[in-house]
Amino acid sequence: MHKGTAGLRQFLWLCLWLAGAASFGAYADETFGPRLVQEDVRIPAGRYTIAATILRPDGAGPYGAVVLNHGTPGSATGRARESSELLLHSAAVFARRGYVVVMPLRRGFGATGGEFAEDPGTCANPDYRKGESAASDDVMAAYEYTRALPYVDGKRMILAGQSAGGIVSMYTAGTRNPEGLIAVLSFAAGRGGNPDFRPGVPCAIEPVAKLLESVGKTVKAPVLLHYAENDLYFNAQTSRLWYERFAAGGARAEYVLQPAFGRDGHYMFSEVLGVRYWLPAVEQFLGKHGIPFERLDAKNPLQQVEHLPQARTDACRGLYRAFLEAPGPRAYAFSGDGRCGFAGGLPDAAEVAVRECRINAKEPCALYAVDEQVVWSPDRKGTIYAGGTAGK
Repeated sequence: MHKGTAGLRQFLWLCLWLAGAASFGAYADETFGPRLVQEDVRIPAGRYTIAATILRPDGAGPYGAVVLNHGTPGSATGRARESSELLLHSAAVFARRGYVVVMPLRRGFGATGGEFAEDPGTCANPDYRKGESAASDDVMAAYEYTRALPYVDGKRMILAGQSAGGIVSMYTAGTRNPEGLIAVLSFAAGRGGNPDFRPGVPCAIEPVAKLLESVGKTVKAPVLLHYAENDLYFNAQTSRLWYERFAAGGARAEYVLQPAFGRDGHYMFSEVLGVRYWLPAVEQFLGKHGIPFERLDAKNPLQQVEHLPQARTDACRGLYRAFLEAPGPRAYAFSGDGRCGFAGGLPDAAEVAVRECRINAKEPCALYAVDEQVVWSPDRKGTIYAGGTAGK
């Protein structure tokens, strides 16, 4: 499940972010949310321990918590390289809204090491229940560890995950009935995908459907299943079938299919720009179920997307939301004819944002916001920033 160039770029953005700020604390005002603290821990799990990363608000709490579960690379080499860094940007979105995020590495992955415990066997005759049960053991160890943290409210727990991490989150919710669980967020959930062999069409579709149908009969918390149209692991026909079988069991489930994203929509949740799609869906879903998940734009003019001038399209409004969640240095630019550009985690973010805006704009582009400040005003057609003019 590891990405190519896009994933590397995201990792570089995160490196720039962390290099400029100890423990995510460069921006501690309401624009970026609370100061965040990152720490690595080992979680006891019987005869072994699980490596995990915690990203949390710097405070006494008590906070709600998200146990965020990774996917499964197809090779042993890929599993050995698995790291919480791949989901760190997504975790920060939750942490800035007052959630403790715990990202465990299950057995056979990354720093946890050991035997790959969740192998379902061959595609011709997979035992997904056995595989998910083993994975769920590790998820539950992380879940109970998280609930016991002194700054966590054990009655406000969320299970979340991408790809295989989404499936094991649903399985754990339905078979272990975790105490305090209030929601499950499942992004690009599935097993058996191989975009190199059969893009979009995983092996053993029906065994996964049967598993989800069974789990849907016992899960109590509401579940969001979130996919993209161009998921090269699980196409829309497959993901909708899985949702329908899961919901048929009686689960309170919601299915969201987003437009095509990048080259492979499977990675919408983990890519920096993907937040423009999945975050509004999560806000709406949690709000529907009365689960606190405060929008950052409620307190600061910088964050108020509806007040953004020239934001005539959903695309530009969505891009601004990506800007709001991006690491600094960051910048957002727009043009008089409704085009826009954005950059985050780059030392020359202002210049890059304007350059991106100019690609399709017929009118001059100007900076609207840089880092935590709105630098545009209605009486100025352009904004001077970083030693140059970003518009006319």
